[in-house]
Amino acid sequence: MDILEDLQMRGLVQQTTDEEGLKKHLEENVVTLYCGFDPTADSLHIGHLLPVIMLKRFQQAGHRPIALIGGGTGMIGDPSGRSTERTLNEAKVVKGFSEKIKQQLAKLLNFEQGENAAVARNNHEWLSQMTVIDFLRDTGKHFGINYMLAKESVESRIQNGISFTEFSYMILQSLDFQNLYEKENCTLQIGGSDQWGNITAGMELIRRTREDQETEAKVFGLTMPLITKADGTKFGKTAGGAIWLDPDKTSPYEFYQFWINTDDRDVMKFLKYFTFMDQEELQSLEKELETAPEKRTAHTRLAEEMTEMVHGREALEQAKRISSALFSGDIKSLNADEIEQGFKDVPSYNKTKEDANLVELLVEAGISSSKRQAREDVKNGAIYINGDRQQDLDKTIGAEDRIDDRFTIIRRGKKKYFLIRFQ
Repeated sequence: MDILEDLQMRGLVQQTTDEEGLKKHLEENVVTLYCGFDPTADSLHIGHLLPVIMLKRFQQAGHRPIALIGGGTGMIGDPSGRSTERTLNEAKVVKGFSEKIKQQLAKLLNFEQGENAAVARNNHEWLSQMTVIDFLRDTGKHFGINYMLAKESVESRIQNGISFTEFSYMILQSLDFQNLYEKENCTLQIGGSDQWGNITAGMELIRRTREDQETEAKVFGLTMPLITKADGTKFGKTAGGAIWLDPDKTSPYEFYQFWINTDDRDVMKFLKYFTFMDQEELQSLEKELETAPEKRTAHTRLAEEMTEMVHGREALEQAKRISSALFSGDIKSLNADEIEQGFKDVPSYNKTKEDANLVELLVEAGISSSKRQAREDVKNGAIYINGDRQQDLDKTIGAEDRIDDRFTIIRRGKKKYFLIRFQ
């Protein structure tokens, strides 16, 4: 199965500018392709994972990927898929975001793979060198207003309003394709389906600026579908916000939990989209999902594959340990770092490192509403300390109850957890 057939099997091809031509181009050449990532935050999130993984698929098929960081376009703002104008960041902020994103991309793509090693480029390098006169005379003249207004990214914004700044984004992205074509022999741009207008505009610019050349430029565009979830909610979002690739923003445990809690209706689609499993293994998991859904084998494989890909094997094992400990109640098997991850979102209470009576601590930390309620909770067996039931009214919470001398986990009832932080 060639790369294009594999992508189609996975449902990853939304549109191509010339399917037969692209297939032949990929069969006959080591193709240089690119995808752009605008630095709108200090980390990529899982909404960026699909295009990164697409670049990785092409690289594994022998082609050469360019990860283009939009240090220049990121200062302008892409109107695609938005109903309102973006808030513009300062240059130093965008530069900082660009560096962090470059580091993340280096962990996901192979930048040391011989002849087809991935490379990172930043479009600030060429866009910042262009004068307004150069931009208007050499590039702007190739774009008709009617042509630009017909693009969906612009047309959808006309009613709500669009500034000239964002209106010009299409031209800047076109310049990226032109620059990479001329300097890197890049002949394929990929992106989400909302980028179709920008991609085809870039191809048109390349063709127009080569009208005096003897041979026609062979350039192609390919888009992947925008990810939708079966329940109608936005992919990559939770009640707590976005799922980031930065472990300091979204811990590996939270990342693992996001994937393992995938809706049954979405899990096979996500396995096809995001993992490198072959068709035979995917079919096996799909069959088990139908015959033994309670085992959640497909969900577990998805969570394992994605966590290891983004955070590494050690972080995956840690996430699995936390998940297992929380399921079994074996809290004492976790270290302080794992406690931080697993109980990040539970109510917490800060306390000095001194012995405390359990009943008094339950009231002080707001776990029980009164001393009377606290005593009832303890006597009725509703209180657990680090996973162990505690029914002694005279129990003292001391050093032996502090995990790594930093935390004590108190559970009230079946599911209400509280984190005591000792300082």
